[in-house]
Formats: sequence, C-alpha cells, structure tokens
Amino acid sequence: MDKLVVEGGKRLAGNVTISGAKNSCLPILAATLLSEDRSVIRNCPDLRDISTMIKILKNLGVRVQQDGSTITVEPGNYKKYTASYELVSTMRASVCLLGPLLAKQRKAEVSFPGGCVIGPRPIDLHLKGMKALGADLKVERGYIIADAKNLKGGNVYLGGHFGSSVLATGNVMMAATLAKGTTVIENAACEPEVIDLACFLIKMGARISGHATHRIVVEGVKKLHGAEHSIIPDRIEAGTYIIAAAITKGDITLKNMELDHLVAVTDKLMESGLEIKKTISGVRARYVKKLKPLDIITLPYPGFPTDLQAQFMSLMTVTDGISVITEKIYPERFIHISELGRMGADIQLEGPNAIVKGMKSLSGAPVMASDLRASAALVLAGLVAKGRTDVHRIYHLDRGYENIEAKLTKLGAKVWREKEK
Repeated sequence: MDKLVVEGGKRLAGNVTISGAKNSCLPILAATLLSEDRSVIRNCPDLRDISTMIKILKNLGVRVQQDGSTITVEPGNYKKYTASYELVSTMRASVCLLGPLLAKQRKAEVSFPGGCVIGPRPIDLHLKGMKALGADLKVERGYIIADAKNLKGGNVYLGGHFGSSVLATGNVMMAATLAKGTTVIENAACEPEVIDLACFLIKMGARISGHATHRIVVEGVKKLHGAEHSIIPDRIEAGTYIIAAAITKGDITLKNMELDHLVAVTDKLMESGLEIKKTISGVRARYVKKLKPLDIITLPYPGFPTDLQAQFMSLMTVTDGISVITEKIYPERFIHISELGRMGADIQLEGPNAIVKGMKSLSGAPVMASDLRASAALVLAGLVAKGRTDVHRIYHLDRGYENIEAKLTKLGAKVWREKEK
C-alpha cells in the first residue's frame, strides 16, 4: 500500500490538463453492454475505478482493449449477466451495470456496491426504477437479482431524501432504451455526467429527450448499435485544482475544462476573492488578494457539489474569518474533519453544519484518508501546511485523480509517493 508525502509551502503555478470525468466514463462503459457492436470511448482517465470496470466487462465475456486514454469495447454476443462481489465491492458506480444487463440479457445479478465510506447511500431508487419497468427483484447472498422477460416503459419518480440520484437516473435511462414503450423519469438528475451518458446512448440509436432537465423521456427501441464518444472533462478534478491555486496563493491555468460545469463553485471562489478567467490557453485561476471566508451549502447540480465540499473546507481552514459549510447531500460526509484537526484546523461540527475558523497556518502531520474526496482535501491541506504531511490510504485517491502527484509536481509542489512500512 502507498502513501503520499507532501511538503508544504510551495506556491503552485503553471498549466494542468484536466482528465476525462470518472463519473461519466464508468456508466458509459457500462452502456456499451447494450449493443453487440464495437464502441470506442475516448478521453478515458487512467484510474483504479476504470480498471475495475474493465475487469468487470472482461469477466462478463466482453472483449476490451485499452490504448492510452482510448478504450474499445466489443461485447459481441456475451451471455454472462453476473457482476461478482470481488470486483463490484470496490466501487459504488458498479451498480450502473444493473440497467444495461437487465435491458440486454433480461437478467442481472449485481453484488451490492462498495466504494467510499461517506455515510449511507442506499440503492432503493435503482431498485424502484427497475421495478417500474417490470423487473422482478430480490436480494440473495448480497446480490441484487433481477429478472425481466418483458421490460416495459413506465413512469418513474426518482426523488430521494437528499435530492435526485445521478447513478439511478443513468441506470433507469439505460434500461429504458431497450424497454417496450415510453419511459418518463421525473425528478431526474441533470448533472453533466447524466447528459454525457444520454448523448452516448443517442449516438447508439436510443431515443431520449429532456436529458438536460429533471424530466427525461425515453422511447424504447428494439436494438442499439455501437458508437464513438469522447468523455467530458472531470469537473471535480478541475474544481480541486482551482482550489489548489487558491490555497497556495498560486496561478494555475486549467486546460480541457468546461467552466460552465462549475458555475456554483467558481462563483463562490470569485466571491472570496480568487480571480478566475477564460483565456486562450484555458481557464486561469489566480490568487490576487486576501481571500474572504464563505458559507456554502452542498446541493444537487447546478448547486455546489458535495464532491468538492472537503476540498473547499481545506481552503477555509486557512482563510481568515469564520465559514459555515452545510452538507445537504451526504450529512455524514465529514470524516475528514478529525484529520484536518490533526493538522491544527479549528472546525466544530453541529449537525449538518461545519463551522470553520480560519487559522494563520496548518501543521504537517500523518493523516488517514477516509474516502476519495477527503483524500484530495488532505493533500490540499498538506500543500499549505508547515512541514511534512503523510497522507495514508491513498488507494482512495487513485480511484478518482489521474497522476495527481505528477500533475502537482509539474505545478511546483513537492510531493511524492512512498510504500507504507
């Protein structure tokens, strides 16, 4: 197992290229199962989760080839429909296999998914959606077992306790493409990753409308064909590097970034005092004056994303004044607070609210990553802390950030990977 070592105090400056979006690539790779034809997916990030999805596809009997950031999938007439626990247990996004397997094979056995420990993330909306399309479902041996001899379109309401679900929306949308009749998904998620998946499905021959809204309509077709597609840039990775510019008082230009996907984040950061501008080279994030503390509330898109809450908190720990961060998506997503406290951060937790009192500086310390985004937050804190920070359990980080130490090093950070003793 590896750890990441960060020596703080370096101002970051230069260019960084944003990778393809993990949360877009995973369901799109799953969607290739809906056709027997070859599909070519470009701008795929080199991440642990992507490697796991490739293993799952191969385990199903599908031919997969990877050439750099391009993944070619040739499902052929595959027969298997079981996504095993050994692979699925390592990432939550693997539940998105349920929809395409059920639609194409009319059967699916998918182990309950794993991933980050950020509080309960039930899959009830996924099951509700499949039932609405006529699937029979049961849970045995830790597997979701679905059967649908006659998959039919239906009306599905995907409102959950904390808003719409991106993965559930994608799952139902994929299953509905080959269902008989019309499916209407109400309170659908409208994140860029959902739109990207819909665009790929449309290229495959699916009939989908409303995929940039909370009401998606899918008219089932008899057959889909292969397609070529390029994954959108990762807005969460982009947001993380923008915050890196802010926390190190740096000047970073981000290439291959969609600024429109991060309006809620950039608006808040500019309100704090960070300069963010479009340039010929990309999007430039530059520290120009002392930043102000801010209050944020995480909300479904286009609100402030929960996946940037931890990174934003790291920035506020060294921003003079008091900030309040309210988590509305995953109320228990505050495990990183105790680790930031080890570095000297002053954070008090009151229910879904974290009250952050900005400090003059943080102190390097050994810290433990609890999940993917918390890992990034601890690295950001390490960049500005005095001394050395050892971030343990960075296998979480490898699930969502491509070549993070190389990218940070290029920007001027002093960071490297070591084997755990």
